[in-house]
Amino acid sequence: MDPTLVPGNSLVTATPEEGRQLAIKMARLIIKATQPDETVREKLRDVYANGASMLLQVGHIVALEFATIAAANRYWRT
Repeated sequence: MDPTLVPGNSLVTATPEEGRQLAIKMARLIIKATQPDETVREKLRDVYANGASMLLQVGHIVALEFATIAAANRYWRT
């Protein structure tokens, strides 16, 4: 079974903070979908947790997800 990559099947959130939390969750889900073996992910965790360039890449992925969510929410304009 493929994992759900958009929790709740919606990008709509009540606030930007909820949008940011959703972006982080979606970034984590894509890692899990890309590498479904938990043992392998555990082994790799030290690599990206302690590498500055890897942490910057994680931040970039979350920022991209958040940009998509913000657009879906019309940037939370009323």
